[in-house]
Amino acid sequence: MRLGILKETQKGEKRVSISPTIAKQLTDKGFELIVEEDAGTYSSFKNSDYRETGARVEKRGVVFKDSQILIKINPFNEEDLKLVNKDHVLISHLYHKSKPELIEKIAAKGASAFSMDAMPRISRAQDMDVLSSQSNLAGYKSVILGAYEMKKIFPLMMTAAGTIKPAKVLIFGVGVAGLQAIATAKRLGAMVKATDIRLETKEQVESLGAKFIMVEGPNGESESGYAKEASEDYLRRQKEAVNKSLYKADLVITTAGIPGKKSPILITEEQVLNMKNGAVIIDLAAAQGGNCEISKLNKTVTRNGVKVIGTSIAPESVSTNASELYAKNMYNFIMHLTEESNLKWDLEEQITDETLIVQNGIIRK
Repeated sequence: MRLGILKETQKGEKRVSISPTIAKQLTDKGFELIVEEDAGTYSSFKNSDYRETGARVEKRGVVFKDSQILIKINPFNEEDLKLVNKDHVLISHLYHKSKPELIEKIAAKGASAFSMDAMPRISRAQDMDVLSSQSNLAGYKSVILGAYEMKKIFPLMMTAAGTIKPAKVLIFGVGVAGLQAIATAKRLGAMVKATDIRLETKEQVESLGAKFIMVEGPNGESESGYAKEASEDYLRRQKEAVNKSLYKADLVITTAGIPGKKSPILITEEQVLNMKNGAVIIDLAAAQGGNCEISKLNKTVTRNGVKVIGTSIAPESVSTNASELYAKNMYNFIMHLTEESNLKWDLEEQITDETLIVQNGIIRK
């Protein structure tokens, strides 16, 4: 089976879906790889690195023409779809719940498509979960960005001139990104508190040495394992519970998102105005509307001395590590979908069923 590895064309994207290490593992399993020229350049992977694994390196048009499965990270765009035919199987993020028009265009081509962002939250799928592997890096980078933007250091420091108190960090949302942000901030010496609608995250927060801000109410975890939308009453009570910590925080990191929906507002403009002068908010949910009412994607908004940075800290900022992790997830997914280098199409199996969005031009999800 021939796998085509496409170069990412989305603005700012530096990752590649398959690293040379994983390319070698796939060729050893009997797959033929066709890699688009310079696909790995921004992740520090050279064309020669891929050739050494036994992969072919070709122009974009050749990759589409000669491949059976086309692999990339970001959704296929209009230019990509011009080169897609009914025999192609596409694997990428598709965001099918929020991009129905893209799904319809793929179906119109008669192709089949798997969506990596539709991976179910079950133990068998953990090693294929690209959202988790990439969010881990985003959580780490959010703390590094915050440290750079703050006017204070993180750790307690005792000097002959006096004692510097540790920075206070508050994390909203204790998913993969939030947990990594907690761990990173703690390693740097900060005092860390966190809150989440999912009450079972309390133990995870405390295991990392942070304090969990409890808000009584029903469990906020959906059947898929993600946080579900909170009621207005819960958001009001959460605001009351975290205000004391929020107003004293030096760095606030928000990570809360709901798949397929706008991110919940967790910090209002009024709350920002009550925060301490010099505080920094890193809003990781800005791409979905933001957890802070005044945040704007890829912009810094300063209000009453508080700096609000809206970002997704997409993992392309650490593209080498991000590509390596994504590639390993992709390898595991391909191994799951195939047998003796051929697709199994086992629709009775949960991972295949939930990630296969379009099959032979028919929309399934």
